[in-house]
Amino acid sequence: MTTTHEPPAAAVARDAHWRAKMDRLRARRLPERAVSFCDNDDAKRAVSEATLSLVKARSDARTSATVAGIPETKQDAWLESQPQVVIAQSLLATAEHALAEATFTLTFRALPRPAWEQLLREHAPSEDQADKGMEYDVNTFPAALIAACHVERDETGAEVDGMSVQDAQELLDEWSDTDAKVLFTAALLPNQTIRADLGKGS
Repeated sequence: MTTTHEPPAAAVARDAHWRAKMDRLRARRLPERAVSFCDNDDAKRAVSEATLSLVKARSDARTSATVAGIPETKQDAWLESQPQVVIAQSLLATAEHALAEATFTLTFRALPRPAWEQLLREHAPSEDQADKGMEYDVNTFPAALIAACHVERDETGAEVDGMSVQDAQELLDEWSDTDAKVLFTAALLPNQTIRADLGKGS
């Protein structure tokens, strides 16, 4: 007769506990960062003006509520129903929609560590750049990183093909120095984001 030895219950519990935590660790998503660009100054200005108009409309309505003796507990609901506030809210919504239509957003996701290290190897600094303390080739790495980290999604949220290295280099070459730096920084930051809390040991 063969005797079957069951593992201790405590060991089973510890194993299940760790496997559950490991599942959560595996499920963590790489950090993402979005950057938005809008060249329509009129659309930006319209939102600012509409926001100020809404603030004034609410302030005037609150004053009227106080004069009319509306209890303070009911004033918020009352003022939101006032015509001048409703109109101001509608104008702001219209301005925000126009701004959204004039704005385009790019999203960048951090690379898994092996992919990050491979990219650094492929774009190692020149001897002169290394002597200056640079970690990568400043001429080729930015476009490569931008393309590698870019995430493009369609209207359903599904990921689709995005920016190529050639696309990224074109933007870096043709945009202003400031905008080009913003673009590169948006791709770089997710890879430098710290999401861990290193608590003190006992």
